[in-house]
Amino acid sequence: MCGVVLSAGASSRMGQDKALLPWPPAADGTSSVGTTLLSAAIRALKPFAEAVIVVAGNNADSIAPVVAANGASIVQNPVPERGQFSSLQIGLREVLSRGCNAAMITLVDCPPLCDTSMQKLVAEFDRALAHGKWGAAPEHNGKRGHPLLANRAFIDSFLSAPVTSNAREVKRAHAEMIESVPVSDSLLSVDVNTPEEYAALMRGGPKSS
Repeated sequence: MCGVVLSAGASSRMGQDKALLPWPPAADGTSSVGTTLLSAAIRALKPFAEAVIVVAGNNADSIAPVVAANGASIVQNPVPERGQFSSLQIGLREVLSRGCNAAMITLVDCPPLCDTSMQKLVAEFDRALAHGKWGAAPEHNGKRGHPLLANRAFIDSFLSAPVTSNAREVKRAHAEMIESVPVSDSLLSVDVNTPEEYAALMRGGPKSS
């Protein structure tokens, strides 16, 4: 299984690249030196993946040092303006080119799951596949989040969809094939799109229940 981190967005509402925002927050609302949303995403996936692929856009040069320092690989979406789904398809084609038949897919602006939740998600994914399902996604209080774990059939469904489609439509079309996995991470579905949302997360910090 390969990890895919989608990090090609323009971050226009944030005003700076979300991939490079400090994360996670410490108890005093500061953050650990040198850690970012991107590095945290890579580190969360890496223990469970043969390789972690980061899909970049026009920010490829600025995030490349973070990608390299955390042992991941980078591929560039040459036309990120086509939208996030185009980046997903580029990332999944890279997954297949590396001989992986499953992927764990996340967005760079989604705070990563804790290691315990990741272990549970991967274990439940294996069980879901044994029962004929295609994927697994974490869930907290009725809301699904990332990463989405997808088998080859699910990957093929993403790749066969038109680039004008979106991941939500594909997942909705195969909703019965996705296993929801309850986890304690309360931030799995939060939005980190604006400075205000990010500041609120930094003040509150990751929570579990």
